[in-house]
Amino acid sequence: MHTHGDSTELQLKGSLTKRWIIYLVGIYILTLGISLAIRAGIGISPQSSLTRTLTVIYPNLTQGTYSFMLELLMLLLAFLVMPKAFQLKYFAGLIPALALSLFLDLNLLLTGFIQLDLYAAKVMLLIVADAALAFGLFLMLQANLVLIPVDLFVNTLFQKTGWKWGNIKTAFDCSLLVASACIGLLFLGEIKFIREGTIINAILVGQYIKLYTHLSKKSQAGKVPQNPNIIKN
Repeated sequence: MHTHGDSTELQLKGSLTKRWIIYLVGIYILTLGISLAIRAGIGISPQSSLTRTLTVIYPNLTQGTYSFMLELLMLLLAFLVMPKAFQLKYFAGLIPALALSLFLDLNLLLTGFIQLDLYAAKVMLLIVADAALAFGLFLMLQANLVLIPVDLFVNTLFQKTGWKWGNIKTAFDCSLLVASACIGLLFLGEIKFIREGTIINAILVGQYIKLYTHLSKKSQAGKVPQNPNIIKN
């Protein structure tokens, strides 16, 4: 997963096995957050809104399946954007993409009992969901392993154009929202899963990651051993 900002300072340097475990745990927590946000029912992230809309149009396939299909499409687009720079190792990104799809379907099954009527309860659930989603993403950033295809595509556009990564990511997310809205209007006659919660998600996830990064830095700073040979005057 491509990283920008302070989180790069906290990337783990441990064994590959440990990092993969943390990465997969992060994916699970991420998908738990996505599932809870869906159950809140007041809007979800751009990528989730697109795949969720597709499950309404053709429910024979799960959201995890649609998510993996989207990752395959992004891998193809990354190749088309920069075919000469494309490397075989990028296919490794399909491993976490598959794990994400499987975990998403599992967590959607486990959270299927959640049905809220009170709007305040829905908002609270979304806040908790975004906290979980952001923490999962934070763990994935720390593990510093392969790019999943969606992030690879954004990173490829960044390398190709030289534009600011944040602007490209924003444009990409907006494109997913437009695609979700257009598909919903075309096949369902209405826009699905894009509401105020989509905006809340966009705001909170970034703030949560900043908070986790700050807390992690403080925790690491507290573990720095003091040199007993240094005598303070």
